[in-house]
Amino acid sequence: MSDSVTTSASAYAQPGEPERGVPGTELLLEGADGSGVVRRTLLPGGIRVVTESMPLVRSVSLGVWVGVGSRDESVELAGASHYLEHLLFKGTPRRSALDISAAIEAVGGDINAFTTKEYTCYYARVLDADLPLAADVLTDVVSSALLRAEDVESEREVILEEIAMTEDDPGDLVHEEFSLAMWGDTPLGRPIAGSVESVRGLTRDQIAEHYRRHYVGPNLVVAAAGNLEHEQVVELVRQGFERAARDSSHISLDATLAARTSRAEQDAVNPTPLILEPAVRLLGKKTEQAHLVLGTPGVRRLDDRRWALGVLAAVLGGGMSSRLFQEVREKRGLAYSVYSFATQFTDSGAFGVYAGCQPKKLREVLSLCRAEIERAAAEGISEQELALGIGQLRGGTVLGLEDTGSRMSRIGKSELVYGQHLSVDSVLDRIGSVTLDEVKNVATDLLATSPAAAVVGPYKNVEDFA
Repeated sequence: MSDSVTTSASAYAQPGEPERGVPGTELLLEGADGSGVVRRTLLPGGIRVVTESMPLVRSVSLGVWVGVGSRDESVELAGASHYLEHLLFKGTPRRSALDISAAIEAVGGDINAFTTKEYTCYYARVLDADLPLAADVLTDVVSSALLRAEDVESEREVILEEIAMTEDDPGDLVHEEFSLAMWGDTPLGRPIAGSVESVRGLTRDQIAEHYRRHYVGPNLVVAAAGNLEHEQVVELVRQGFERAARDSSHISLDATLAARTSRAEQDAVNPTPLILEPAVRLLGKKTEQAHLVLGTPGVRRLDDRRWALGVLAAVLGGGMSSRLFQEVREKRGLAYSVYSFATQFTDSGAFGVYAGCQPKKLREVLSLCRAEIERAAAEGISEQELALGIGQLRGGTVLGLEDTGSRMSRIGKSELVYGQHLSVDSVLDRIGSVTLDEVKNVATDLLATSPAAAVVGPYKNVEDFA
């Protein structure tokens, strides 16, 4: 591949219209000087290919996004999506497990995967000249996993070790407990990796059926960002899946199959709000530090209030100048780590505060966190804090998109779960337009409710934290 891409944006259609001379391709976002141009092509079988050009870099990040996560599992299948993520790297008819990793590492690249509650992603980052290799490996891995019985058994032990590792890290464990406190024993509340019991109970046939059901063309988005040409990426992906189809992959390239709508679009057509009943959970463990997450229901992924909630989260616990950092750490020295966060899903969300401190100080920390949440609900924030929160979000948005991996993730998630592509400038404009009233309203709506809480530490009585 050449060192730069010189395609002129003016040679293409306007955003939202088909491009001339590129059948099936749509220009989604138009950038200046050839950068930031986002295009999408729908392949036979419903597979979507989305790319963003970054001509001034020498790398490409490529990801295959699958619309399945832990919330798509029954109690019996809890952990199956994460289990499958591990197994896809164990081998295909064309490559052994060693071949898969060695092929990418031999050219200095990275290959990995992750599973969330609503999607799974397999990705690689390589030099631009090695994009054909990355596309060949990833399409092979996603479409042609062997899922051998012996691999299922060996990887079972690896996953159980991963669960044990989380059990030994109270900072991670408290967030899993918070999910259970917020959403209960539902797919959204349960751990992504499943439980020891569910992982031990999963069979090879169950996992294979999960693979065949969810890893299908309409549920796949291939996203790429970097020094690339859209047409080349489309052709490489097409070739990869066509080769797999010839080798008896279950992924069909039937031209009559259409891409699935995003989770957010499905919810917009038939909204089914998740009813939350926040609780308080205590996991008694002998630890040197107590861990707390306190939170309330948040907003859905496409709720327009998410911009104001982001500003509120920044003001409450987004940095060293935030209210919580100043009150808990700077003024009183009660904790080393304290921060706030906002999480959105298709039909639900959460706003939370985390703190880690010495066990004897937890009740005071809990009281301070509750007081700040209640103050925000009653009073909102000041003009100065609004400017600080907006500035922090705007800066974080831009700085977080300085590499090909973050750009690839942005367009992959936009296509798969959001169903819309917003330019960086549009996002910055919306953040910049957040008003005091918007922040006050979202604080009143969300933070005035009864909070859920999760505590991990050397305690016995859950009532002490209710």
